[in-house]
Amino acid sequence: MDRTRWIFLDQLGPHFDDGGPMLLVESRSSWRGRTLHRAKLQLLLSAIRHRARDLGDRVDFRQVEHYSEAVDGRDDLQVIDPTSYRARRLVRRVGAEILPSRGFVTSESDFAAWADSRAGKRLLMEDFYRVVRQRTGVLMEGQEPAGGRWNHDHDNREKPPKGAASLGLPAPLWPEEDDIDEEVRHDIARWERDGVVTLVGDAGPRRFAATAAEAEAALADFVEVRLPDFGPFEDATLSGDWTMAHSLISAPMNLGLIDPRDVIDTVAAAYAAGDAPIRSVEGFVRQIMGWRDYMWHLYWRLGEDYATSNNKLEAHEPLPQVFATLGRDLGGAGGGAGDGDAGDGTGEPTDAAGQAVVEANCLAETLDGLHRHGWSHHIQRLMILGNWALQRGVEPSALSQWFIDMYVDGTPWVMPANVVGMSQHADGGIVATKPYASGGAYINRMTDHCGGCRFDPKKRLGPDACPVTAGYWAFLDRTGPVLMGNPRMRQALSGLAGLSDREAVVQQERERTRW
Repeated sequence: MDRTRWIFLDQLGPHFDDGGPMLLVESRSSWRGRTLHRAKLQLLLSAIRHRARDLGDRVDFRQVEHYSEAVDGRDDLQVIDPTSYRARRLVRRVGAEILPSRGFVTSESDFAAWADSRAGKRLLMEDFYRVVRQRTGVLMEGQEPAGGRWNHDHDNREKPPKGAASLGLPAPLWPEEDDIDEEVRHDIARWERDGVVTLVGDAGPRRFAATAAEAEAALADFVEVRLPDFGPFEDATLSGDWTMAHSLISAPMNLGLIDPRDVIDTVAAAYAAGDAPIRSVEGFVRQIMGWRDYMWHLYWRLGEDYATSNNKLEAHEPLPQVFATLGRDLGGAGGGAGDGDAGDGTGEPTDAAGQAVVEANCLAETLDGLHRHGWSHHIQRLMILGNWALQRGVEPSALSQWFIDMYVDGTPWVMPANVVGMSQHADGGIVATKPYASGGAYINRMTDHCGGCRFDPKKRLGPDACPVTAGYWAFLDRTGPVLMGNPRMRQALSGLAGLSDREAVVQQERERTRW
């Protein structure tokens, strides 16, 4: 029997296409009942429809309410195993032929063999990463790592240039929108008016690749222009430079538009040619070959209920309203103009997007960037948004879902271990050995946010006390009984015990407005 390859919305690139007939389904039920970032839905629909156009007569492109309308009753479907528990249940219910998953460097069976071989030992991403480097030969010189070290993270913690508004790099190569993007904007506006979708965030120009060709061009531009600076300023943040030296290819990679191994080989070739330093190349390769693959495999190993069943720090606060509105006082105006014009061409918010309501600059700047672009880099996610939620005890699974819905690169597999495990330490140490909690000193060192803020990162008590600094001590006070057995937290908890104003700080943070 001739098989039809049913491709999912994160399998849109050529490495998921082996020739032959294809089925692509745009199911509106996938985004009903959720609040999504407008840029995320725009990118998703643009990518689906561009792929349908590229495939031409080979594709049966179905735009339906539910997947069942397109697949029930068919006995000719073949599927590359999809990336979520829900999708895997669907393809098995339909009776499709299942092929091994793709789009990652390490196969599921290879990871399982590695993890099983470490029975009784703690799984560590760094150990996994080294094994994959050795197996693939990427950034290896014989049996030794290129540059003499496996990990150059220590060299990649430079502060942002003092007094600079940006890194001074050319703007990334932005994709050019076409008639499909225009069609998507009109459809989204109609669905929003009809109550089909609920959206927040700006409808600015599309900034992320929606086709394989755009993804390849974005990668080439990154390697040529920003890769050398990626490593040094990997963790730094400037208010006037939302892209810094980052690649912006996480979204097209998670849509399956570009093969991560091709990305890695391209970046490694730049090092071999002397066009980029090892600290930048190794740092970038580790994010994809190491961390991204590791998150994927942990998603399956930890189980479907991982996000909802882990809350070791007893965090039960609801998602803050400023997170839900991305820092805006919407005042009934909605999260952007419903006709798709909530932006002036630069991606800046218009009055229709509401007024910023967050006083702390670090949180305000990060939420504003997320509002405008549907994206922020990993330190903004971990050490600003994640740290803020961790300190205030936000319920981890709700936070994880928020990240999935707000970020253009958010997927059901990528966020649980990242948010619940690493960011919120809700699993008690399966993913990370200690909570990623910090006071304002870290924010002051690695960003330019504190200079114009009304709060003082050095103060923990009083009207100008930094909510991140004070929040750090309040967090330790709340979670100390759980964390006291963690050897990496002993010094911090010892510092807490020595605070003369501990009770006053804790009471202040109980009473202070949750921004």
